[in-house]
Amino acid sequence: MARGIDIERVNLVINYDMPETSDTYLHRVGRAGRYKTKGNSISFVLEDKESKNTEILEEIQNRFVVKIEELKDNFDAKRLALV
Repeated sequence: MARGIDIERVNLVINYDMPETSDTYLHRVGRAGRYKTKGNSISFVLEDKESKNTEILEEIQNRFVVKIEELKDNFDAKRLALV
């Protein structure tokens, strides 16, 4: 579903697993925030030396010049721009 789907008013994309490439990440999170709306994404990342997750996360941050931060324990869901 990462490619080829175009649904109005998708405000949140959740990655339950990290994509294998930054291209796939872009296609997944690009589903949110279309049609002049704001979008958010949440990615579950297992930091494991044997996993490529950390490597892919670094690649995504470098390619798109963004800092993907860890979700804090005191996260306020009201901050999500779901309009």
